[in-house]
Amino acid sequence: MSATATAETVETDAGTARITWHGAADAHTVLALGHGAGGGIEARDLRALAQALPARGVTVALVEQPWRVAGKKLAPAPKTLDEGWRGLWPALEKPGLPVVAGGRSAGARVACRTGAELGARAVLALSFPLHPPGKPEKSRAGELTGTGLPVLVVQGGRDPFGRPEEFPAGTEIVEVPYGDHGFAVPKKADLGQDGALAVITDSVAAWLTRE
Repeated sequence: MSATATAETVETDAGTARITWHGAADAHTVLALGHGAGGGIEARDLRALAQALPARGVTVALVEQPWRVAGKKLAPAPKTLDEGWRGLWPALEKPGLPVVAGGRSAGARVACRTGAELGARAVLALSFPLHPPGKPEKSRAGELTGTGLPVLVVQGGRDPFGRPEEFPAGTEIVEVPYGDHGFAVPKKADLGQDGALAVITDSVAAWLTRE
């Protein structure tokens, strides 16, 4: 946690959630980011956004779902994830700013499913799991296209859960060259890890000024 970050626990019907706030001095937006099913808010893309965006007028709220706060290793069903997200949403609105719902992987799906009903301004989908690896026929594109909100997808070029070219026509998408599902890039790639993260932070910052 950075020196300027503050943690807040929030009680929800799904259990106790936690928000780690990375505040901007003159914020125009709150960007709420949920984690995936296999990790927490220490993910490299979530950390990079929390470090970079406050200087650009965006308060970043890193959200830990109740199952993660409780120390469990397996994420619950999507319905329970949505319940936890709904329960902590009022805390995200407290600063009185527009809230953009977002997350990585499973967290992106939660943001897509609940964004409109909660009044989110837009949805940021990091490493959206378009389908299980090797099973493109099991598409989750409907969650992405059915938000009713502006959506930005940031996807690794070699993400086994869906490469950028697999997404529906009309999807606003930023490709992170060589990136896998966690946006890791091979050492031999001509884009380094810092460069890959800069693609994410710069593109998201630019998009948020439009949305």
